[in-house]
Amino acid sequence: MTQINQELISKVLELLNTEIIPAEGCTEPIAIAYAAAKATAILGKKPEKIHVSISGNIIKNVKSVVVPNSGGLVGIGVSAAMGAFAGNPDRELMVISDVTSSQLEEVKEFLNKHAIHIQNSKSNLKLYIKIKVFAGEESASVEMKHSHTNITEIVKNGVVLHKVEEDNSGKPEDLAAILSVQLIYDLAKVIDVNKIKPLFDKVISCNMAIANEGLTHDYGVNIGRNIQQSIESGFYGNDIRNNSASLAAAGSDARMGGSAMPVMTTAGSGNVGLSASLPVITYARERNKTEEQLYRALFFSHLTTVHIKSRIGRLSAYCGPMCAAAGVAGAVGLLNDFSYEIISNAIINTLAGVSGILCDGANSSCAVKIANGTYAAYDGIAMAANGNVVANGDGIVAGDVEQTIKNIGELAQKGMQETDEVILDIMTRDEN
Repeated sequence: MTQINQELISKVLELLNTEIIPAEGCTEPIAIAYAAAKATAILGKKPEKIHVSISGNIIKNVKSVVVPNSGGLVGIGVSAAMGAFAGNPDRELMVISDVTSSQLEEVKEFLNKHAIHIQNSKSNLKLYIKIKVFAGEESASVEMKHSHTNITEIVKNGVVLHKVEEDNSGKPEDLAAILSVQLIYDLAKVIDVNKIKPLFDKVISCNMAIANEGLTHDYGVNIGRNIQQSIESGFYGNDIRNNSASLAAAGSDARMGGSAMPVMTTAGSGNVGLSASLPVITYARERNKTEEQLYRALFFSHLTTVHIKSRIGRLSAYCGPMCAAAGVAGAVGLLNDFSYEIISNAIINTLAGVSGILCDGANSSCAVKIANGTYAAYDGIAMAANGNVVANGDGIVAGDVEQTIKNIGELAQKGMQETDEVILDIMTRDEN
């Protein structure tokens, strides 16, 4: 049992509210739009040229997704132009949520000028964005590192207006160092629900809305609708597992397909946020759990996801929603009032099964992976409830949940480094 005091609770709540925030569209193109909007605001006029310098992982996650409110346009240049000509930097990751038809025409006219230069920054940081805008002899630039809204430098006409000297400043993984599965489990049992209810009401409202959008409209490969239609036809069983996978995948279908509806992101990712919430909501509602039980389970799934994701890093070759799958497995255990041992074993089982799933950028296949992760979460908790756990020493699995999570982090940050480079090379091969 963790020693819990008010200071610890306050730190965890602050972390929770930092790591679960609204965003419209895929987070990486929106981050580019935000930086471009901020740089344009600093410049004080619309740009004539834009230079975009971004890390490989940003390139990977931007090149294939539809930018919201763009009329179906895709890509890095579109993201920058949308931010510069239609963005409101005060709204951060909701930067292009209010785009007028005249602004969209401006965006298209600017894109036709081919005045956007894009380059791989070759930064050793996974998340790096620098946007520089030009008008006549004037220029302004905005640099971001480590997280999608963490501005580390602002320059206008060669004069530094803002500079964060510490290279590690703003790293989300440093803020999550206080977490452990035991702490999250203990807090989930006793936390004052009124302190987390407003946040998770937003999670439920936003993420359910975009999931229903994905179930009722045509987006991407329609994996969510495919699962639903297979249930309705009798090809699949009408059960919680399939319904959870359908809903979670549908949210991603819509998000990757350009829906302008907001998502409550988790650990910097909308897909992670959808994965950490929708299966838990489905299970709780189908099993007639109380609102309080649902809030506690969402608290567990999201914080566990943040904990595991902090070991992986914001961007990686490791598929982020698989961190959420482990959180969901534990949350389903919490909804059944299972012991800490069963819940920690469920997390181990889930991670053992999905830790080879790669992130090959933000694209329509994300929804497929989210469905697979949801299925794995249910398998993980079912195994643990029946007394089964992947054994210490089997592959990357350790004898306890925390060491297993550390091993996953080492795999993602060290072992997958070259994998990340190969994926980016494959994805950009036709462009070279």
